[in-house]
Amino acid sequence: MTTRRMSIVTRTVLLTSAIAAIAVLVAGIVSYPLAHSAAESQTRSDLGNLADLTANALDERTGGRRGEPLPRGLLEALQARQITGYLVTDGSEPPPGVPSAVVDGVVAGQSVSVEGGTEGSTLLIEGRPLSNGGGVILVQPFTVVGVESSDAVKRIVVALLLGLLIAVPIGYVAARRLARPLKAARDAANEMTAGSRDVTLQPEGPIEIADIAESLNRLNSALVVSEGRQREFLLSVSHELRTPLTAVKGYAEALSDGVIEGSDVPRTGATVAAEAARLDRLVTDLLDLARLGAVDFHIEPVSVDLVEVGADAWEVWQSRGQAEDVTVLTELPEQPLSIRTDPMRVRQIIDNLAENALRVSPPGSVMVLAIRPEGSGAIVEVRDSGPGLSDDDRSVAFEPGALHERYRGVRPVGTGLGLALVGRLARGLGGSADVGQAPEGGARFAVHLPLAPGGMPDETASGA
Repeated sequence: MTTRRMSIVTRTVLLTSAIAAIAVLVAGIVSYPLAHSAAESQTRSDLGNLADLTANALDERTGGRRGEPLPRGLLEALQARQITGYLVTDGSEPPPGVPSAVVDGVVAGQSVSVEGGTEGSTLLIEGRPLSNGGGVILVQPFTVVGVESSDAVKRIVVALLLGLLIAVPIGYVAARRLARPLKAARDAANEMTAGSRDVTLQPEGPIEIADIAESLNRLNSALVVSEGRQREFLLSVSHELRTPLTAVKGYAEALSDGVIEGSDVPRTGATVAAEAARLDRLVTDLLDLARLGAVDFHIEPVSVDLVEVGADAWEVWQSRGQAEDVTVLTELPEQPLSIRTDPMRVRQIIDNLAENALRVSPPGSVMVLAIRPEGSGAIVEVRDSGPGLSDDDRSVAFEPGALHERYRGVRPVGTGLGLALVGRLARGLGGSADVGQAPEGGARFAVHLPLAPGGMPDETASGA
């Protein structure tokens, strides 16, 4: 059962709304005491200013006469702000909620700014002396501060709620824009899963999402390379299996047709057995590679006589050459040439070079298999009488399929992987491969092998 998940757009909108709602709540909680303190300070300041203005207005109005009541207009203005005004003189009873000390201080000519109140209520009190004696006292309930601070908090909350309403569609639009490159990455990944390899993503959006696009592009390139290597590997394996199969098939047909008789039968049987052993080794390699998940050939170096390897190869290829009317010659040292290498891989090199040479050699021509010592190593060489290679051909001779693509339909060509395999095997054995002009008129392919892998002399070889 598939679990239905929310889209990134829905998640982003919900997250944005939740953050905005939390911001509104936190702002309301934090702003209330701040607004209350600011409202209280502002109310005290306003009340003090009104007390000053009231005292000045009374001084100008009374002209120094005592007992003059507060003007009606002033009373109405004060009452509109829930302020009660009192005129006090020496000996006056304190107004409700006003301490007697406040009255005494004002009558004594002092400005007073205090809090007072009755049971259950708090009052803000401002007192100012008058020039003719006595004074004026303004009283305002402290609840006015709470009302003003609440109004301020309400305005803040309303503004935040408006911001929340605005944040939701903005979050939706932003989430859609954010999700667009992610959806493109998802679609590209699905196409790659389906086998498409011409997928290219344009990195866009935030750097993290752009990195996803670039990573998918790199993954796609890696898949192209990996699948190409797998195809190359399968083709090269097919190429390797074909040579011993051809030999076994040819000798088997010769035996069945009675072409080989008498004393040649044991030698032919030994050759068939050797080629079958090579097939078994190749199949074993395939199984090992499948188990290991590898694409490279395993190298098992041992002490080997290259002269013997060359002679065994000649036994097979001189028969192949006769069938094609091509004379296969050998140039082998009279003494053993022992080095430490993998004889199976050396034979693969010889067979690939011989297969390539025989393919391009015209009837009546010659092909030469040569092995000789060189410095601290040896050279395995195959020369032919074919059309040869140009300088440009030689520069790409060991690249997979290069000559195949260049000469397909022009002259006999194989899969184009035999020479590439020769170059890879030569490097795997610690040597190198090169190509040049042969004295016979065609191409000369040579593989340079060290005494031992890594260039370290082999004790057995040194004593040979």
